[in-house]
Amino acid sequence: MPSHPFSDQQKRFLRLLELPVPGEPPPVPSPRSKDSVGHNHGREQFQASPAGVASALRMQVPETSPVPKAGEKGSATPVLSGVPSLQGLPGTGAGLPVDDPGRAPRIAAMDWVELEQAIQSCRACQLGDTRKNAVVGAGNQKGRWLFVGEAPGAEEDRLGEAFVGRAGKLLDAMLQAMGLSRTGQVYIANILKCRPPQNRDPLGLEVRTCIPFLQRQIALLQPRIIVALGRFAAQGLLQKDTPLNRLRGVPQRYQDIPVIVTYHPAYLLRNPLDKRRAWEDLRLALQVHLSLDDRSRTDSIASATE
Repeated sequence: MPSHPFSDQQKRFLRLLELPVPGEPPPVPSPRSKDSVGHNHGREQFQASPAGVASALRMQVPETSPVPKAGEKGSATPVLSGVPSLQGLPGTGAGLPVDDPGRAPRIAAMDWVELEQAIQSCRACQLGDTRKNAVVGAGNQKGRWLFVGEAPGAEEDRLGEAFVGRAGKLLDAMLQAMGLSRTGQVYIANILKCRPPQNRDPLGLEVRTCIPFLQRQIALLQPRIIVALGRFAAQGLLQKDTPLNRLRGVPQRYQDIPVIVTYHPAYLLRNPLDKRRAWEDLRLALQVHLSLDDRSRTDSIASATE
């Protein structure tokens, strides 16, 4: 009998998501918990196809200023047209003075060491006064995949590390099922670098104040693909207020980087029936990443024959 193409890791993740594993009895779904963020559970699943992915990757997006790359000095932080300026926001940060019009350009010119120091010392919003530890990120700074979450939770705030605790374990299982790991091909960051008190939703001012840090991380990382985990991560990264259910299923774009939107692992712990939808999102991300590799190989061959 031929072996099944699913690896043991993928089978373990399918069991974790309560999805069918070939050759095993069907799982008994867990009871649905209250949907606290109002996602649309009746929406049909998007079925990815190579043609659909290729078409979506060519979608039009609002004009943006170029993302400054690692080592470039003096470039402004990219801001989508029509979005309020990130500069001149009130704050009392060490090295980030009150109403400093040069704050965003200064962040946009930092290297990794300077950026980490600025995040750790930042007091540009009220979260700097209530946090225990700022959380810069975790993983490989040369990774091709970037996963973006919402904000640190209680454990992250206590340890100063990204995605620990139950949600972190679920994210690790998701990465393993994709053949990835946070120490290998992946870097993980958050929209907010400090924990909101009692894990409340991020405030608009907090997101606008903190987003230059993430934008600089992306410029330094130069990832091939981004996975946005949850509504606040997706809306903050893309700088739009489109509901999560309309952002999922079709590749979005940040500059020239494809963005796949899915649920936050903490949400999936509360709403286990949506794990199936998350699995479809991860499959789409893998398919988009594969299409990028195929396109890169084609471009390399074309260049070699010129």
